[in-house]
Formats: sequence, C-alpha cells, structure tokens
Amino acid sequence: MGHGHEHHPGKMELPDYKHWKIEGTPLQDVQDRLARRGLRDPWLRNEAWRYMGGFAKPVTILDVLTKGFKWGFVAFVVALGVEYALFPPKKNGGHH
Repeated sequence: MGHGHEHHPGKMELPDYKHWKIEGTPLQDVQDRLARRGLRDPWLRNEAWRYMGGFAKPVTILDVLTKGFKWGFVAFVVALGVEYALFPPKKNGGHH
C-alpha cells in the first residue's frame, strides 16, 4: 500500500485442460446421458482429475486405520527413549 512492499501471489500453474479425459471414468456415463437429451456439460472435464492418478484408488478401511501409524510409532519410540534417558526407572529392589 504505497510502501513498495506489495505482495502479489504467484500465478498458479494449472495443467492443460486437454490432459484430463472423461473416457473410462464414471463421468462418461453422465456425458452420455446428457448427450441423449441434447445437452452438454463443458465443465465436466474439470472433475476428471478425481478419477485419475493417485485419486483413482479407492480408500479402504485399512488405509483409514493405518494412516499416520508409521510416523505415530516413530514419535512414540522417540518419546519413550527420551523418557528413559532423562528419567530412568528407579532400581531400589523393594516393594511398596
């Protein structure tokens, strides 16, 4: 604002719209049903990314339950190591 420090967000690079294909996705059925009625959705291709690449793999219950388990286990082991290093268990041999 007049201080010479204006922040302009960088231009977001979007993939070419021709990269996404409707063929072979559930959107093809939508396109066919619209065509039977004489209609066309020019924006349908913008949703095709949901059915391609890593997004095409359905999420399983095992994926949901194990998500983050690896890093959580590493954090647990580190916390346990720090606790034993800073506060070692007392070995007095007696029972209370």
